[in-house]
Amino acid sequence: MRKPTLKQKLQYRFDNFMSRGTVALIGGLAVFSLVIIFIAAAVIRVGHIVMGEGEEVTFGEAAWMSLMRTLDAGTMGGDTGFGFRIIMLAVTIGGIFIVSTLIGIMSNGLESRIEQLRKGRSLVLENDHTLILGWTPQIFTIISELTLANESRSSGAVIVVLAEQDKVEMEDAIKERIPDPKNTRIICRSGSPMDMNDLEIVSPHTARSIVVLSDGADPDTHVIKIVLAITNNPNRRSEPYHIVTQIRDPQNMDVIKMLSERDVVQPILTTDLIARVVAQTSRQSGLSIVYTELMNFGGDEIYFKPEPTLSGKTYGEALHAYDTSTLMGIRAADGTIMLNPPMDTRIQPGDNIFAIAEDENTIELARHSRLPLDESLILQTGKRSKPKPERCLILGWNRSGSTIIRELDNYVAKGSELTIVSHMYELEKQIRKDVGKLRNQKLTVMESDIRDRALLDRLEVTEYDHVIVLAYSHLEPQEADAITLVTLLHLRDIAEKDETPFSIISEMLDLRNRELAEAAKVDDFIVSEHLVSLMLAQLSENAELLDVFTDIFDPEGAEIYLKPVSDYVVTGQPVNFYTVIESAKRRGETAIGYRLMDESHDAEKSYGVRTNPPKSEKVMFAPEDKLIVIAEG
Repeated sequence: MRKPTLKQKLQYRFDNFMSRGTVALIGGLAVFSLVIIFIAAAVIRVGHIVMGEGEEVTFGEAAWMSLMRTLDAGTMGGDTGFGFRIIMLAVTIGGIFIVSTLIGIMSNGLESRIEQLRKGRSLVLENDHTLILGWTPQIFTIISELTLANESRSSGAVIVVLAEQDKVEMEDAIKERIPDPKNTRIICRSGSPMDMNDLEIVSPHTARSIVVLSDGADPDTHVIKIVLAITNNPNRRSEPYHIVTQIRDPQNMDVIKMLSERDVVQPILTTDLIARVVAQTSRQSGLSIVYTELMNFGGDEIYFKPEPTLSGKTYGEALHAYDTSTLMGIRAADGTIMLNPPMDTRIQPGDNIFAIAEDENTIELARHSRLPLDESLILQTGKRSKPKPERCLILGWNRSGSTIIRELDNYVAKGSELTIVSHMYELEKQIRKDVGKLRNQKLTVMESDIRDRALLDRLEVTEYDHVIVLAYSHLEPQEADAITLVTLLHLRDIAEKDETPFSIISEMLDLRNRELAEAAKVDDFIVSEHLVSLMLAQLSENAELLDVFTDIFDPEGAEIYLKPVSDYVVTGQPVNFYTVIESAKRRGETAIGYRLMDESHDAEKSYGVRTNPPKSEKVMFAPEDKLIVIAEG
C-alpha cells in the first residue's frame, strides 16, 4: 500500500483542524497572530533595529507595537526608520489577513448559531412548566386556556412545546392565534416526542404536567409510544409524572392503565366522550354552554377544598354554606367522588368539598345568622314535567353512533322514534348487532345521501325534535367535514323558514372547520374535540378533576339537567338563589345555575346561561326559564 506523502499528512491535519468549528479556528488565528508578533519583536530586538531617531525599543515594547499594527493597519502611518517600517509593514499585512479572516469566521459562526437556534434544538432549562408533546389544531385551545389559568401566578408560568414542526413556524402560528399570552412564556422546540434524546431537550423530568396530543394515521399507537418514552426513560425522575392524553379505541385503555402503575397517566376516551356529549346536548338546549362554562378558564371553574368547619354537617346543610361559590359534591377521604350525594350524607373529617368558584381563594364560608329564604316562593308540591316521547334524526354515521343510540335510549321516554340516514351499506344490521334491543326507541334506518336537499324535505326535518349530523370517520377529515357543512347549511335554511324549533347538533373532525361552521344559536351546536381540548387543559392543571368529569358524563348516577324553573319556584316574582337551592334540595337535587330564555340568542351573555350566580342576588324568572341542576334524572 502506498504511503501518504508529507504534504498529504499536513493537508489531512489541516482539514481536521478546520472541521473543529468556530472556536478552534479563532484559537488558531490567535496563535498565528502571537507567532507573527513575537517574531517581529525578536527581529527588532536581536537585530537592534531602531526607529528613525536612533531610539532602541525593548522586546516587550516591540511586541506591543506589533500587536497594535496587527489590529489596526492605520497605526503604522507614523513609523520612521527604513528597517522598522519594513518589519511593521509585514506585521500589518499579516494583521489585515488575520482580522479579515477572524471577521469571516465569527460571521459564519454567528450565522451557524442562529440557524441552530432556528432549528429549535437547544436545551430548555425550566422547572414546573407545562409540557405539550405533539402538534394538532387542539394545541391553540389548550395554550389559550393555560394562559388564562396562569394569570393568577404572580411569578408567571412557562409552556414548552415539542413537535416535529419547524420552530419558527410553530412560534408564528401561536403568536397569530394567541397574540397576548399574558404572563406566560411559550417556548417551542423541534423534535420527535417519541425519541428519548429529543425529549431530553424539553426537560420532561422537571415538568409540572405533560399533555400528549394524539396525531397521525394511528393516533393511539402514537400516544402509547410517547408515554413509554417518558415513563421508561433511563433518566426518569423518582416522583410520578402527571401525563394527560386522549385515546380513541377503548381497547387501548388497558394498555394505558398498565403504564399508569407508577405514574399518573390520565387518558380521555375521545369517541365515548363525544358520543355522550352529542346525546346529552341534542336533548337539552343550553347544556353545551354549561359544559363549556365548567371546563374553560374564562369564568368559574371547579375547585376542591378541605373545609374542617363543615365536618359533621350534612351535605344538604353545606349547600347554603357559601355565598359566592356553589357546592357540587364531596370527595371522601379515600378519594371517592360523590356528585350530588343524598342530602343527609355527613361530611367526615378528611373529606373535601368541590364547588364552582371564580378562584380557589374565593371559596369562603358565608357569614349569615339566618338563611335569607322566602318560603312563600318555594313550590312544595311542584309538579314535575312529565317526559314526552321524542323524535330524533341522525344524518351520517361513524363509530360513535352506536354509543349515541344507547345513550339516547337511556334518556328518552318510551315511544320515542329514532331515524338514521347514511350512505353506509347494511348499516341497520351493524347497528342491531352493536346496540342490541332498544327499550324506549323505535329504530328506522335509511340508505341515502344526506346532502340531498330533496331527501331532507321528504323526511320533513321540521317534525323532529332533534337533528344530529355525524361526520363520516372513514373518509378524510376535510372530505367528511365538507359533507357535514353542506348538510348543515341545508338544515339551517330549513330551520329559518319554519317556526317549529328543533335543535341541530353537528360534529366536526377538524377544529378549524368548527370555526367556519359556528352559528350564533346555542341550539345549533358544533361538537368537536374542542371540549376534549378544554378537558385536557383542566386536567393538566388539576389531576383530581378527572373523576368529577367522568361522573358528570357517566349515564349512571347524577348528571347535569336543565329543568323548568317553574317546577321549583314561583315565577314572575324576585327570588334569590338561596331559595332556588332550597327548593332543589328538597327534591334531592343540587342547583348550580339557571338559564334565562330571553337571552338565549345573545352570545355576549352566554346565551342566558349563568353558573354559580351570587346567592343573595334576586332574579325574576319567566315560566320558560330553566334551572341547571345535578340530579339522578
